[in-house]
Amino acid sequence: MQSFSSDGVNLAYIDLAPTSEVARGETVMLVHGFGSSHMVNWVNTQWTKTLTHAGYRVVALDNRGHGQSEKLYEPAAYSSQIMAEDVRCLMDHLDISQAAVMGYSMGARISAHLALAHPDRLRALLLGGLGIHLVEGVGLPLGIADAMEAPSLDVLTDPMQRMFRAFADATKSDLRALAACIRGSRQTLTAAQVGQIAVPTLVSVGTKDDVAGSGPELAALIPNAEAFDIEGRDHNLAVGDKSHKQAVLDFLARV
Repeated sequence: MQSFSSDGVNLAYIDLAPTSEVARGETVMLVHGFGSSHMVNWVNTQWTKTLTHAGYRVVALDNRGHGQSEKLYEPAAYSSQIMAEDVRCLMDHLDISQAAVMGYSMGARISAHLALAHPDRLRALLLGGLGIHLVEGVGLPLGIADAMEAPSLDVLTDPMQRMFRAFADATKSDLRALAACIRGSRQTLTAAQVGQIAVPTLVSVGTKDDVAGSGPELAALIPNAEAFDIEGRDHNLAVGDKSHKQAVLDFLARV
């Protein structure tokens, strides 16, 4: 792991060179979801291997409050706009003028805000695990923050609260930082703002995902977007699905 400072916040990242004989000369920036990390979201699911083998340079950060990055405890530190600037700062730090940016779930929300704020920095936008809830809704319910602050998993009965608390416990996350993150990163984009995203965009959502909202509905609002249904996958299993990976590789190869 390497690290850099994003406006005074220390963030960890990896920077992987292509492993295929033919390097494409392109970078894919990976932005993970809530309660996850670059390792859980992208390395363990074989995304980094898939992309480097396809000839891409891959850069993946641990979002603030996550993984090996600095933990902050005020919700205001976790706005989607601020976390989008973290990605932009990392691109600046590595002298990457433009990249394909791929985010999953909260990472997709961050990536969409980045595309709106800095459209010239993106060659393509890949939104996984987030559909129309980018516009109609604010992401995960606030009850997830309460789940992070519960004394233990045993006292929780709501299935979604239990799922996210169990995940946070399994990844040994900083629960107080995650609670602040949930409360601070709930910014939507309007339909008009989404309509301003001009870069080629792929929206990939599992057909059994009850968190993201409809992928096709979101793609219909973005001028140069298409949707991919990850068949039979819920919010967690859609991440590393083989068909999801192939759809992304095919998309990047033709845009």
